[in-house]
Amino acid sequence: MTRLFLLPLLLCLLWSVFLYFRRIPLAEGKQGYVYILSGSGILIALLSLLLWLTH
Repeated sequence: MTRLFLLPLLLCLLWSVFLYFRRIPLAEGKQGYVYILSGSGILIALLSLLLWLTH
């Protein structure tokens, strides 16, 4: 479960690499970071809730 908190970091790193290779400024890719962080936050919250409910 602890490794799930590395998911947003890994996805943001991959997004940064993608933007770098496509030569897209970080300001233009900001929305991607928002999607990554919000989606990962929702996923982690749901999985934590499920773990709490079944424990």
